[in-house]
Amino acid sequence: MQLTSLTAKAKEALSGLLSTANLEPGMIIVIGCSTSEVMGRTIGSASNMDTAEAIMAGLLPVAREHDVYLAIQCCEHLNRALVVEKECKDRYGFEEVTVIPHQDAGGALTAVAMRQFQDPVVVEAISAHAGMDIGDTLIGMHLKRVAVPVRLDIDSIGHAHLTFARTRPKLIGGARAKYPS
Repeated sequence: MQLTSLTAKAKEALSGLLSTANLEPGMIIVIGCSTSEVMGRTIGSASNMDTAEAIMAGLLPVAREHDVYLAIQCCEHLNRALVVEKECKDRYGFEEVTVIPHQDAGGALTAVAMRQFQDPVVVEAISAHAGMDIGDTLIGMHLKRVAVPVRLDIDSIGHAHLTFARTRPKLIGGARAKYPS
């Protein structure tokens, strides 16, 4: 599998999500990623730093161009904590936790985020405005309450299945309530 292809696919996927989800600057996108799944292996069995570097090379420039925050979800060994920019943590009032994610506890993409983010910190939980799940890592716990599936033409990166979501405010009221279209 060519790493340049992974970079291009990650860029295409995040660009597609951003164009569909209508995010505003400063909003958060949670990214879950199993590099094992990308490489055609079982989740958690073959974490790969080269694969993570290639995927981040597609994600980070797009996020910066659109002025949105990435929140990279750790694996279950770190209770799905997230690597975010300190600025994001401060802006949204997230609680920082003490751990250093690495390839074998947290996952390869979180290890790359710790090196490539400007001022990375780890937080335990967030409520993101949208999400991209690479390899069925289960990002739903970090999305705002009303998640809406997003369907894009791209449905995989490498061998990993892609799932996308955006969020919207709750619709409240009853039979007489009106909602914007």
